[in-house]
Amino acid sequence: MDTGTAYGLRLGQPLNELAQVGPGTPYGEVLRRYWHPVAKVEDATTRPISLRVLGEELVLFRTRKGKAGLLHPRCIHRGASLFYGGVEEEGIRCCYHGWVFDTEGHCLEQPCEPELGLHRDRVRQPWYPVEEQYGLIWAYLGPPEKKPVLPRYDTLEELADDEQLIVNDQGVGGGGPAELDFNWLQHWENVMDPFHVPILHARFSGNQFTPEMALIPEVSYEYTPLGVRSIQMRELGDGRQLRRVTEVIFPNLRVVASPKLSSGQTNMIGWVVPMDDTNFRIFTVARDADPDFLAKLRSTHEGKPWKELTDLEHQRLPGDYEAQKSQGAISLHSEDHLTTTDQGIAMIRRMMAKQHRAVAAGGDPVGVSFDEAERLVRIEGGNYFEGAADAPLLADAVDD
Repeated sequence: MDTGTAYGLRLGQPLNELAQVGPGTPYGEVLRRYWHPVAKVEDATTRPISLRVLGEELVLFRTRKGKAGLLHPRCIHRGASLFYGGVEEEGIRCCYHGWVFDTEGHCLEQPCEPELGLHRDRVRQPWYPVEEQYGLIWAYLGPPEKKPVLPRYDTLEELADDEQLIVNDQGVGGGGPAELDFNWLQHWENVMDPFHVPILHARFSGNQFTPEMALIPEVSYEYTPLGVRSIQMRELGDGRQLRRVTEVIFPNLRVVASPKLSSGQTNMIGWVVPMDDTNFRIFTVARDADPDFLAKLRSTHEGKPWKELTDLEHQRLPGDYEAQKSQGAISLHSEDHLTTTDQGIAMIRRMMAKQHRAVAAGGDPVGVSFDEAERLVRIEGGNYFEGAADAPLLADAVDD
């Protein structure tokens, strides 16, 4: 008799307490205790744009005096969208009846009312605080009394004379489109899965990175004060070892050094920002002398960029996007069979659960700071070569 067939299969459920991001959801409330990048600085102009962040619809604009604002789109007067509003010196004017709101939602003018609105100070358009840093616009969507300081990151602070900050919102590290259409957690967990690299990115898709990255590493994991870290050791066979350190920092930072193995501390970090439960974006900032550094980092499939692949090539040469999207719009986490090589995944999930319990109990999640003197976050991730200092990379040896 046949055994193990799919007859009668009953599928499980997602870990919604970790995957969902909307207002009032367990991890949605954790995410709202941190600042998030929501756009590039140049995206905020006098033409309003629509954003969706953590399941909320918002409108971003910049006043003619240069101040960025992030408001809920539904005008508090009669509900017309401020997406169609006109931006002025101090704020944005609703297209329907002309009410004007500044970047903090104060109503400045009600032109159809006597004296421009005798009681306009009694109403306020819902808004969120924003700051500008590293070429990004950051928003805080949480309780006002819990607003932390906006962190800074050491790897983006000390630039060499020939370096510049490079900002990318096109999904670097996602292996697909700029807006990725599945649950954000499937991507963020992948950061703590070094064993997929020699399989997915070498055996299946051809060697997308370097020969060193195709080697199966010995991996150890550790909790850090801010997240989880993996240390991957690869014996290169020439007296050298590659120690590659990868981190996730709460709530959604990915610290993944270049898979093309530039040596030392990583020069780039990225934020996995959920738009809603089934869509997210990745904002990446790097420091480098080459302004095209991040664009050149995008992996190819037999020399072709992802967007040029045919359907058959997507099937034959799958990458991160195909693997993670195929897990489902939201993966059925209860169906996972985690093994010893999935230790990093289990650690992330445990630490996430701990944070949503802390927030539900009225506490603070890890990494939020209310002290300006504690803004700086130190990054440990990178590629570190140990052993014979003058030995070439395997890639260099192959090229020779």
